[in-house]
Amino acid sequence: MTLTIDNLSKRYGSTVALDGVSFEVRPGELFGFVGSNGAGKTTTMRIALGVLAADSGEVRLDGKPVDLEVRRTIGYMPEERGLYPKMKVGNQLTYLAQLHGLSKRDATAAMQRWTERLGIAERIGDTVDSLSLGNQQRVQLAAALIHDPAVLVLDEPFSGLDPVAVDVMSEVLVEKANTGVPVIFSSHQLDLVQRLCKRVGIIVHGRMRVVGEVDELRASGSAHLVVHAPDAPVGWADGLPGVSDAEYLDGRTTLAVEPGADDQQILKTALSTGPVHEFSLEQPSLTDLFREVVAA
Repeated sequence: MTLTIDNLSKRYGSTVALDGVSFEVRPGELFGFVGSNGAGKTTTMRIALGVLAADSGEVRLDGKPVDLEVRRTIGYMPEERGLYPKMKVGNQLTYLAQLHGLSKRDATAAMQRWTERLGIAERIGDTVDSLSLGNQQRVQLAAALIHDPAVLVLDEPFSGLDPVAVDVMSEVLVEKANTGVPVIFSSHQLDLVQRLCKRVGIIVHGRMRVVGEVDELRASGSAHLVVHAPDAPVGWADGLPGVSDAEYLDGRTTLAVEPGADDQQILKTALSTGPVHEFSLEQPSLTDLFREVVAA
């Protein structure tokens, strides 16, 4: 299935929340949806779920507009806690599964399977508000997965998780994508988005600024030359042809180089100061790219 976001616009009075937002999430794809706070990520996701109505535009799943029947096939994890705090974990997940149409037997089996997979099986008799924030997040993911959804829409699913929990959640999302499920998630942890996602979209002030493959976007950014010359004085690369900026820190220099710059001349200059332990060209990270897009 393909989730299509087609030209969504949304206003709150004079405030433009979304302005012609369009992108798609393909079958078996992990799509990273990134942007600053207030950029429009949550609004887009809520419209995709039918929680909010767009002023214009449309959301489609495999070409079919999202209605109540289609929404039942979507697994949604909101950024804010969306669980009943005084209800026990196991009872709550079973109840939510039954709301999605599972029989009581199938709902109980799904609850047991997902709580075991997410490492919270021993907490099914506890109320949600007695859990740590990280374990509450795991329960929220279980709630999104409990009905074997055809699409996953996750708003900041990694927020508040320790490294082990991040690994578990990452594995689950990759497993779901590998079964053909389109998965879209937002996150401020851009290193994680870069590692998990083949494609990303960057939204700024309600407009999609960039949509594309992570590797292609990084290759189109400004590359940096990293030089570790421990004896080189600060300022050794200043003024070299093709070097537009230089940062010096403890013998490690990061150079912003222009296309066509003579790297051999830069290396020769570095060697003239003493030994060179590292000389490598680094593509910008997704974090670097994000900063460039937001600042543009």
